[in-house]
Amino acid sequence: CLFRIEREIEALPRDERRQTRQRKSRRVLAVFHRWLLAQRQMVPPGSATMKAIDYSLKRWRELTRFVDDGDVPISNNWVENHIRPIAIGRANWLFSGSLRAGKRAAAIMSLLHSARINGHEPYAYFKDVLERLPTHPASRIDELLPHRWSPAT
Repeated sequence: CLFRIEREIEALPRDERRQTRQRKSRRVLAVFHRWLLAQRQMVPPGSATMKAIDYSLKRWRELTRFVDDGDVPISNNWVENHIRPIAIGRANWLFSGSLRAGKRAAAIMSLLHSARINGHEPYAYFKDVLERLPTHPASRIDELLPHRWSPAT
């Protein structure tokens, strides 16, 4: 039901998404919250179901944050899918040679994936940034971060 509401409002401006979420999604979430509380009383202590319900109830504010902000997506699946290669590679990076090399690899991978997430082709991003870096003012280094970068003309 919540995801159906989200599909209906995805093209709306953020203020209208927030208003619709306040009107429709909040009611659905209230029913779900009451259901979780009722189910919590019926499941065996220590069970996996109890742990799952407790997890949701303890994080209720975070789970429902999207209702109060039209820019916050209902799900973080998009981000999860984009960072999966990092999580999968993490075990391999434990053997990068040294702590210093591992930190450098992590920084490069963060920039690479941030460039992708921001719609840039990573090779073009790195090439442009590395060519500009020697003469770029240190006080404006933030201009070269993936979320602010635009190719040199």
